[in-house]
Amino acid sequence: MRIIAKKTLVQFYTEYPDAKTALEEWYEKTQEAQWENFAQVKQRFNSADYVGNNRIVFNIKGDKYRIVALVLFRIQMVYIRFIGTHNNYNQIKDIENI
Repeated sequence: MRIIAKKTLVQFYTEYPDAKTALEEWYEKTQEAQWENFAQVKQRFNSADYVGNNRIVFNIKGDKYRIVALVLFRIQMVYIRFIGTHNNYNQIKDIENI
């Protein structure tokens, strides 16, 4: 999968250094993947949730942080739409359009 954009992860773990290792692991596993559907994502990331409109939520560092990504299986692209703390995530009103 091609991930847009790693810079987003780096900016986040610069502010939250304890997230660095977990985010780098997520990035490597996701980049190596060739997912064709959500079931394959779920095999790799058991706690991932599909929230509609091609958005998948990934729990990071034991659910302390979350990534919301737009995953386009056909073209093998993952767009990071949100990364934040669990509390920041809970404040999102319209997850399907973020």
